[in-house]
Amino acid sequence: MQVPNPFMTRQTFTVGGAEHTFYSLPQLEKAGFKISRLPVTIRLVLESLLRNCDGQRVSEQAVKDLAGWGAKAPRTEEVPFVVARIVLQDFTGVPLLVDLAAMRAAVARLGKNPKIIEPLVPVDLVVDHSVQVDFAGSAEAFKKNLELEFSRNRERYEFLKWGMQAFDTFKVVPPGIGIVHQVNLEYLAKGVLRNEDGVCYPDTLVGTDSHTTMINGLGIVGWGVGGIEAEAGMLGQPVYFLTPDVVGVHLTGALREGVTATDLALTITQMLRKAKVVGKFVEFYGPGAAALPVVDRATIGNMAPEYGATMGFFPIDVECTNYLRATGRDESHVALYEAYYKAQGLWGVPQRGQIDYSQDLELDLASVVPSVAGPKRPQDRIELPQLKNEFANALVKPVAESGFGKQAGDLAKEFNVDASRALQYHAGGGSQEPVSVQKSEAKSTSVFTEHEMAQNRPTPDALVAPAGEMHSRIRHGSVLIAAITSCTNTSNPSVMLAAGLLAKKAVEKGLKVNPVVKSSLAPGSRVVTDYLNKTGLQPYLDQLGFQTVGYGCTTCIGNSGPLHPAIEDVVVKNDLVAASVLSGNRNFEARVHQNIKANFLMSPPLVVAFALAGRVDIDLTREPLGRDRDGRDVFLKDIWPTLQEVRDQLQAALKPEVFRRLYTDFAAQNPKWNEIPETTGDVYQFDAGSTYIQEPPFFAGFGLNPGAVGEIKGARALGVFGDSVTTDHISPAGAIKKTSPAGKYLLEHKVAFEDFNSYGSRRGNDRVMTRGTFANVRIKNLMLGGEEGGNTLYFHSRTGTAADGTDRPDGKTGAPEKMSIFDAAMLYQAEGTPLIIVAGQEYGTGSSRDWAAKGTNLLGVKAVVAQSFERIHRSNLVGMGVLPLQFKDGDTAVTLKLNGTEKFDVVGIGPDLKPQQDLTLVITRADGAQEKLAVRCRIDTPIEVDYYQHGGILPYVLRQIIAAN
Repeated sequence: MQVPNPFMTRQTFTVGGAEHTFYSLPQLEKAGFKISRLPVTIRLVLESLLRNCDGQRVSEQAVKDLAGWGAKAPRTEEVPFVVARIVLQDFTGVPLLVDLAAMRAAVARLGKNPKIIEPLVPVDLVVDHSVQVDFAGSAEAFKKNLELEFSRNRERYEFLKWGMQAFDTFKVVPPGIGIVHQVNLEYLAKGVLRNEDGVCYPDTLVGTDSHTTMINGLGIVGWGVGGIEAEAGMLGQPVYFLTPDVVGVHLTGALREGVTATDLALTITQMLRKAKVVGKFVEFYGPGAAALPVVDRATIGNMAPEYGATMGFFPIDVECTNYLRATGRDESHVALYEAYYKAQGLWGVPQRGQIDYSQDLELDLASVVPSVAGPKRPQDRIELPQLKNEFANALVKPVAESGFGKQAGDLAKEFNVDASRALQYHAGGGSQEPVSVQKSEAKSTSVFTEHEMAQNRPTPDALVAPAGEMHSRIRHGSVLIAAITSCTNTSNPSVMLAAGLLAKKAVEKGLKVNPVVKSSLAPGSRVVTDYLNKTGLQPYLDQLGFQTVGYGCTTCIGNSGPLHPAIEDVVVKNDLVAASVLSGNRNFEARVHQNIKANFLMSPPLVVAFALAGRVDIDLTREPLGRDRDGRDVFLKDIWPTLQEVRDQLQAALKPEVFRRLYTDFAAQNPKWNEIPETTGDVYQFDAGSTYIQEPPFFAGFGLNPGAVGEIKGARALGVFGDSVTTDHISPAGAIKKTSPAGKYLLEHKVAFEDFNSYGSRRGNDRVMTRGTFANVRIKNLMLGGEEGGNTLYFHSRTGTAADGTDRPDGKTGAPEKMSIFDAAMLYQAEGTPLIIVAGQEYGTGSSRDWAAKGTNLLGVKAVVAQSFERIHRSNLVGMGVLPLQFKDGDTAVTLKLNGTEKFDVVGIGPDLKPQQDLTLVITRADGAQEKLAVRCRIDTPIEVDYYQHGGILPYVLRQIIAAN
């Protein structure tokens, strides 16, 4: 096979006397393109296009289009980006592995070798989303939380272990190791890769978590995607995205004494939200960027989803090689890394005037001040001295104005809590007394936003207090959760050591944390524990209740676990606006805990400080946060560590030998993981009785040749929706209601309600997920007059029958019947009636959830007609064989007066289907009157036409793999 060499860019470079092959960007400049003026991110993506330019996946025209990127040009072209690797977290990784297992089963049924199904790029799954903080404040917390995690998720973990032995390129980092993004930064990332042909190329990736952008701090292109895009990427398909604008942020100066990288990240988040960088690449440059260490850059990159950018990228320079060495990467690899990027002309942080950006912004790091963000959004930054007044104002502001709607005098009211001795670990400095665990009803929460749906996972275990009482008081503004958590900050030794130093000074002065505060420490990796122990700082954090509770997202992802029942009772009965303080990246309503209304993001040392203060209505720059043993006031300035004190401890933080030791042989270091039985075999033996893992029907009746696509005739509307229907409305991730189709399914399969877990944890079972499609309690179907809930009207196909197919006793024509969307879809499927969805603007916004498209397909929906689509969900629909159609000329469901009584035809679909061509939508009214209108086919690219004609991306890829073997 001829080796691709577009524009004669296949060149060599030398390092250590050895010659290496690469695709040269400087060589492309000789072909007439102004490569050296392009943003670094564009050049790194361009290298992928050059290297993968095969005329099919990536055309020469696509290379030319991106090489000719203009800073102010209109954005009409999609980029076919072939990534080097994939990272997954467990909630999104399990359904991807289920799909791979189903592909192998399909291949085996065809009598072929199932091993031909293998990810074509390395795939790493890190189990970090399943641990919850059920236990805190004791030396036993980590062990007990880990035991509960393994108990709840045993079946899922068994499946992951099968995947590890079945696929050569699929690796799992087990529970108790770290957060996916920190593990990626410290261990998985290589910076530069080399394939079997000896070609060197940049480390690039996509991940199934929005904060994959943390890796941008190491000069690596990567961002979060949904599961379908990740599946495409792992099977060698490009990840498509619209050619982006690139915003340059020129950083100057340096952070002042008392200011942390977290303060900088919150400042940048607020600044870039105001600049409207949503969907754009952001590139930091200038002397201020060059002076920041990688750990600070990663803190900023991690927050890219919060400021709305696709990436928050820092270019490659000596700080990157310093970090690679410090974290245990091999010296020869570091030398290759440095030589490669110098050969590509990508070495060093650009300075002003060297790069053409779509928009240019400026920030002097010396202007950054200590800050927090909240109480509801990460971009709502508050300077530390203003927090007291801002909370007081928010408390009385009307709910309609994002306030809490309380009265001015409410802040002074206090309420008694009869807390148990289980909370006395702060006061006594000893171990938390044992608590028993009993089953209680999982909360069925009604929530509104994608963020709430994503995070309101029920905790089916409630802590029960032992005998013995103590008294405490809480009120509006009381801190009830204080969590040092999230990869944003725990990957940064400077802020973690600052938290430890502050705790040390506080303990030495005799300060204590109020026992009502649920404090916890969830490091992003075990390296953090190592250096906190070596510096002697962990015992001081322990004495303030910040014992390690687990290595995972915990509080930041909504897995805060329960509050003490006595505290929660007071909060709920009095509708208190209690607070959480966390070193996380997201503080959306109901995310941290369903009954904690005010949530503030801040640096780890400030988390400790506010835990000591016990309230957020305080100006820590002027008011004392406590009293020492002699009764004297202690102020924040008295215990805040200096930059020099932090620097003195940093030498213990990044020891290469520690990283090498802790990131070697995970199985040997994880006895609980070793206890999980390992199923062997190339083909997974699905258990028909499992309620977590089932073989999806995507390959039922699979054949080597795709069926012919044709026109859609006689379709019924399953739902008519308004604007801004999110993927969480389409496929919720939160609690499962007893009365929902999914709840009924679980009860029928002998699953107790308290063991329902959540839609998110059951993504490996299509029976649950299809029943959960459009089951959000807040979705409004206009077929029912806008009534909330996942219901629709079912229209009988025959007269004289009821919905269950039985004869009606009166023999009359069956009237439409209200029922769940799932039940109606199954009836339509049984009678062979195709379905469509009608929607308004921005259909499919929110998290790029794969099951929003998969569930739509499995319900029998053939087309979605909307005013506009969110980019990723549109491509996901095509990827699942569902036709996205866009109204034209001002047509909407409202102007067309659609109410679901109509039948629909889509005319013009055939083997010669073209991207974005017009098709005809024929509407047949209930009275027989017909109306025809043009709609645009939103299959946007030629490869998407192929996907659609094959019934989706998975059948397409499977046929490609079989044909190649």
